[in-house]
Amino acid sequence: MENLLRPLIVVGGSVVLTLVIGWATDFLLRKADERHHDTPLWGLLRRGRIPYQLVLLAALLRGSYDEAQLLESRREGIGQTLTLVLIGSTAWLVIRIAAAIVETSYSRYANARAHRDPARVRRVRTQVTLIMRVVSAIVGVVAAASMLLTFPAFRAAGASLLASAGILGIVAGVAAQSTLSNMFAGFQIAFGDMVRIGDTVVVDGEWGTVEEITLTFLTVRTWDERRITMPVSYFTSKPFENWSRGTPQMTGTVFWHVDHTAPVEAMREKLRDILRECPAWDGRAYDLSVTDTTPNTMQVRALVTAKDADDIWTARVTVRERMLRWLSEEHPYALPRVNTADAILPPSRNGNGHRPSPDGVPNQQRRFHGSARPER
Repeated sequence: MENLLRPLIVVGGSVVLTLVIGWATDFLLRKADERHHDTPLWGLLRRGRIPYQLVLLAALLRGSYDEAQLLESRREGIGQTLTLVLIGSTAWLVIRIAAAIVETSYSRYANARAHRDPARVRRVRTQVTLIMRVVSAIVGVVAAASMLLTFPAFRAAGASLLASAGILGIVAGVAAQSTLSNMFAGFQIAFGDMVRIGDTVVVDGEWGTVEEITLTFLTVRTWDERRITMPVSYFTSKPFENWSRGTPQMTGTVFWHVDHTAPVEAMREKLRDILRECPAWDGRAYDLSVTDTTPNTMQVRALVTAKDADDIWTARVTVRERMLRWLSEEHPYALPRVNTADAILPPSRNGNGHRPSPDGVPNQQRRFHGSARPER
């Protein structure tokens, strides 16, 4: 009877004690979260309740398994399994705690500087993301190494592995040269402030927003919801446009091709009226000038300003659309036209209604020189 009750008491007591301690800890964290609304730390720590309970259960079972005297023939295997579970759950719990602390620190920093310095907030967010990935990778590697060292065969091979570590390091470095270059490029991007999460960039002619940065690749979300994934080494070896670098304020251009008779001064006044009604315009500056001419049209350029890339796009399309509508309704003659009428000749100097030419050929006839004259 004692042989049956002892394993039941040990295993059951470990499970019950784990559930009680886990519930009590979660209750305290929930109360702390309700009391301190200004910090998300306690709510984030609750995400680690599952690995926390696994650590408690594995530790209790590993410490009391000898007293249970259960499956004596499988004692070493069960003990090894409990050790592996304890190491893995501990690594999981450490990662969750580190993530909660880092996210809490970032949220406080972002709330304090979001309105004053959004560019710096994006920079810190990029650095925090990469730091968390590095911490997770380090904890995972240490946990995997600890698991392997629990096996006697791996402990015996440890000396030979350390002796050949130099040669293996050289071989691995040559084989993983591209991967290592991307990892170092990731650190350079994170701490060199080259590009940040949320920046508006133009890469290979594609306009988009940086959505994710890892140690090896970077994801850009384009305006049409596509995702472009590129190695981070691209951003350290090739030029690219970062519209969010420095201040996010931008100046945009709008071009029209209009007739030479277009009312430029009236267009300038209309541009001012359009921008006053456009919420995307930040009010800093505007201008309208004739920048080029062709035999049939002239090119008019408008300059508008906005606080960021999204607003400059909205301001440009609004100005372009409303100006064309105004021209078509109020000044249709200002739109480009194809001239199919005959040129108006200057007044004649002789009495027959035609201006004389040096060779005596009437100008009406000279107009058809080189082609068949029309039949009467």
